[in-house]
Formats: sequence, C-alpha cells, structure tokens
Amino acid sequence: MKTCALIYNPNSGKVLKQKHIKEYVSILKKNDYNVSVYGTKYRGHAKEIVNHLANVDLIISMGGDGTFNEIMTGNINREKRIVLAHIPVGTTNDIGVMFGYGKNIKQNLRDLLSGVVKGIDVCIINGQPFVYVAGFGKFMQIPYDTPRILKKKIGYFAYLTEGIKDFLKPTKLYKIKYKVNGIEKEGYYSFMLISNANRIAGINNFYKDIKLDDNKFEVLFCNFRRRIDIIKTFSILLTTDVQKVSGFEFYRTNKIEVIFDDYPKKAWCVDGEKLDRAVLKYEIINERNVQIMLPKKNINKIFIK
Repeated sequence: MKTCALIYNPNSGKVLKQKHIKEYVSILKKNDYNVSVYGTKYRGHAKEIVNHLANVDLIISMGGDGTFNEIMTGNINREKRIVLAHIPVGTTNDIGVMFGYGKNIKQNLRDLLSGVVKGIDVCIINGQPFVYVAGFGKFMQIPYDTPRILKKKIGYFAYLTEGIKDFLKPTKLYKIKYKVNGIEKEGYYSFMLISNANRIAGINNFYKDIKLDDNKFEVLFCNFRRRIDIIKTFSILLTTDVQKVSGFEFYRTNKIEVIFDDYPKKAWCVDGEKLDRAVLKYEIINERNVQIMLPKKNINKIFIK
C-alpha cells in the first residue's frame, strides 16, 4: 500500500471541516493509500510538518496558494524530496485553475489520483521558493493585507475591495536596478511581477504559451503612475498579450538580479503571502524538475514534454 500525508489549512474555504476531511481520506484509501492527516495551526506550520515528515509516496496540500507555498518550501529544503500535489481550497486558486482543477473537491481528488507526475520549474527569491508568482509595488500587498475573515465572507470580492482602496492612494515609484539576460538597466517603477504561471490575480491567460518545464520564468516591470494609465492597462490586459502593452518591460529568463536604491517599506508578495525580508538586493533563480502530481486535463497546455 502507498503512503500519503494530507496537510490541510482549516482556515481555507468552507469545505475543510472534519466531516469533509473524512470523505477525502476515504477516497484516498479506496485508491490504495494509507493516509496520515495534519491540520495546520499557524503560519509556517505546513513547512514545519514537511520538514519533519517521514518519507511517504505523496504529500497532498489542501488549502490556498500560500499553504502550497509552505509545503513546497519545506519539501525543497528536504534532503530527499517527496512528490507533491495541490488541491485548491483558497479564494482565487490561481494555481489550481492552471493545473486543471474545478470547484468540486472530491472530483478534483479523483482527477489527481488518476493523473500523472511531472517535473516543474520553481522560482526561488533569496532562498525562498515560490510556486507561481512574486511581486512588489502597486497592488502587490493586497493578497497579504486583505483580512482573512473578509476573504472567507465574500471571497474574491474582498481582493477587489482592497484593490479599489489602493487604487485611490498615490502610486509610488521605486528606483531600481536590474540585471537580466545580459542586460543592465536602471529606472523608476511602480510595480514588478515575476511568475511562472498563465493565470495571475484571477486573470486567465495573463501570459500566452506558458510552460512549467521550459527553464524560464516571466518578468514584468511597469512604470505607470497615473490612475488613467493604470485603468487603461488593466482593461488592455483582459484582451491583449501583456508582452505587447506599451509601457511594460518584459523578459523571459531563468535568473534576474534586482537592486533597490533604498530599503523598500512594503514587503514583496510571494504566492499571496508576505516575504518578511527587507533587503536591497534580490536574486531570483530557477529550480528545475521539482516532482508534482496533477490531473491530465491541462498537461499538453502547460508542459513541453
């Protein structure tokens, strides 16, 4: 019999009560898995669980993107890594949608167990892994600043509410130097986005032709400051390839170095959570072939091989 560790965040969504967990465990047992269940109790707990976990055949994350980030971080730090899987039960579930999941948790679990194991690229910023996106600047603090109770109450609209508040505030420009693909540049930017995903902030196909195993991640710098420019940008993003939007600086790479002229007062957002490190220099690199199990639905869309 195979072994599985199910790690869930009881504060994510409305379908992770004990009665639901028993149903999910039952599905795993029917698929020949001996299951150990762990509920997280505080921020960082999922990472600790994975750090101290005995070797198993599979670790399943049930929660939001932040929960999966913690589990990924713990796994990358292990001497012997374990195959991971993620069942989305968060607010926007960008990763889950990209992987091909729907809203029915039981069906998602069945789709996962009949899926395949693939090697994906995982970005690492100053030693901290992130599964799909890291960002800094305008709007980037919204995921970690939005009250959890509000997210549970009104879901995605909680982010929109915080977004409107931030939109009405003055937009700050940050003096930044960066090195990427042999290019060195300096300028003032309102936000930057570094990702390995085709869905960001609930926007499908944010980038075109994204592959999770091409040894590349996407980098976007923006210097927009006026509200009218920001409005135009978001309207364009819904219909146009972001690479074609005037005012953006776009790169595909596997390494970038970002240097701030002064210590930033706001923290980076990493997979929806705050990066608690205020430094001047950030290096983002690519970790290849991290093993993950996922449904077959979107395999041909998001993988080369």
